[in-house]
Parts: sequence; C-alpha cells; structure tokens
Amino acid sequence: MSDVNRRIVLASRPEGEPTPGNFRLETAPVPSIGPGQVLLRTRWLSLDPYMRGRMSAAKSYATPVEVGDVMEGGTVSEVVASENPDFSIGALVLSHSGWQDYAVSDGKGLRRLDPDVAPVSTALGILGMPGMTAYTGLLNIGQPKPGETLVVAAAAGPVGSLVGQIARLKGCHTVGIAGGPEKCRYLREDLGFDATIDHRAPDFAAQLERACPQGIDIYFENVGGAVWDAVFPLLNEFARVPVCGLVAQYNATSLPEGPDRTPQLMRAILTKRLTLRGFIVRDFATQRDEFVRDVGAWLRAGQIRYKEDVTEGLERAPEAFIGMLKGHNFGKTLVRVSS
Repeated sequence: MSDVNRRIVLASRPEGEPTPGNFRLETAPVPSIGPGQVLLRTRWLSLDPYMRGRMSAAKSYATPVEVGDVMEGGTVSEVVASENPDFSIGALVLSHSGWQDYAVSDGKGLRRLDPDVAPVSTALGILGMPGMTAYTGLLNIGQPKPGETLVVAAAAGPVGSLVGQIARLKGCHTVGIAGGPEKCRYLREDLGFDATIDHRAPDFAAQLERACPQGIDIYFENVGGAVWDAVFPLLNEFARVPVCGLVAQYNATSLPEGPDRTPQLMRAILTKRLTLRGFIVRDFATQRDEFVRDVGAWLRAGQIRYKEDVTEGLERAPEAFIGMLKGHNFGKTLVRVSS
C-alpha cells in the first residue's frame, strides 16, 4: 500500500465548459483510521454528467463541491485496513470516495460487491446509479406500452442504452439518437434499436420524423438543446417525457437567443395533455431491489448488454470528464484508479 494519497480537487469554478485548469492534482498522506472505520482504496471511479452541476455554486438539488475540496464521485473500492467488524480486509464495496486513491469510511452507506455475480465495475453502470436512473425513470414516468414509440437521446451512453433496451423488451418501437455512425451502428446491431439517428446530421430533424411515422409517445430526456427542438413537434397526445438531464445546457452561461417559446410549450402541454416530469434517481430509492432483480435477470439471460469506456489512471480523470461532456465517450465512462 502506498503512503501517498493522490487527490483531484476543484481548483476553480468553470465559466462555460470545464477546462483542465479547473482541476488540481494534489498529494497528501494516506489517512489513518480509528475505531469503527475502514480505509478504502479506490479501484474504479465513475464519471457522470451530474458532476458538472456540482462544480457550480448555483443552487441545485445537491450541495456543490467547494473550491479546494476533492471532486465527488461514486467508486468501487477495496477495504485495505479495517477497525470495523462488518468489513474485512480485501472486501470490495460500492462507495462514494470521490476522485482520490484512498478514503476513510465508518461503513455507513457502503454496499458489498460480489465479483462472482457480475464484474464489480457494473455497480457504477448498468447495475448502479445510471442503470437505476434508466429503469425507474422509464417505468414510473415513461410507462411504456407495446406498440408505442420511444425516443432517447445520448442513446449510446449508460442511461440511454438501457432505456432503449428496456423499451424494446416492453414491445416499443425504439429510436436512439447518438453522435456518429459507429455509435448508431452499435445501437442497431448490438442493442437491437429499431432505428438510430446521428444528431450531427444536417437533416437530423427530418430523419427523426421519418423514423417516427406514428409520432412519439415517450421521449426520455437527458440532453435538451437542438434534440429537444426536433422531438417537441412530434410528441403525440398524452406523451410522457421523463427528464433526468440536460447535458447540452450544462455549460451555458446565459439564456439561449431567440424568441421565448414558453407559451408554445405550455400550449402543447395543455392541448396534447403532455406529462413532463423531472426526477432524480433517489426519488425511487425504494425500488432498488426490483431494479437489481429485473436488470440482473435480463443481463444474465443475455437480453440486455452494456459497454464501458475505460480511462487508465486517476490523473487522467479531468481529461476523461471533459471529453464525456463533449460526447467523446462510448458507453459508461470509468477511470481505473488501481488494479
């Protein structure tokens, strides 16, 4: 075990897109533990779009990371020292240690992982927060029914890819929106989407309309921006829109130019009887056992698949995070911190 703890801290708050200068790699002694505590060594670090919001001081549903503090994030960790009888040395746990090599925990909130059940990295992806976001948002708010049309943006990411696969299992016509021909091909050929569209295409809106001849019954929103503009006119009466993210807007420093389209939106909500509901995955925390049961069973049966985009080394986490926000990732973004 090293005697140095590398930590990536928030060096400054970004104005617009984050840059490498907003992060700082520091070293500190490995923390010691006391009674009831365990020392965790990070194996895997999850990088997720919500972290951009934590870099801002703007009021949100969670407390921002303070300048100088370790960037927050979900992790898979190994217990390397223990004064807690519930956790033995060598145990693998799901934790929230942030962007650093080592962290101390009192054991609360840790969840043991069994590598014989599934690769432990999946606890940060398809069997973790992104997977549960897809499962609970789609089933509770989207309420898919056989024969309906579902559209999901960022469809090659960890949330969107599972949304589309669950919708397919529920009998929906599934349309995935992604960036680039390779991602679109993966969605069709590997994950079974009925249609895929490259959002970079100059005729993107026309392609989307052709892919949805019966309109759109469910749009799983995690992007916003130009994709929403193309989806909005195609929403059917009683369409449902679960909203779990707005990645295209996270770096915005001002309101978009152009006319105020709020009256148009409100009229459509009224006349089409639309349901738009924002949610945070913890809203459905009581459904965790159902999520693990169902998605785990689909995964073991080969009915769903997943993809991971792995960066090697904690020092490269800022680079991977910035790239993810630009859509450079292909699958769940992970950093392998140690082996």
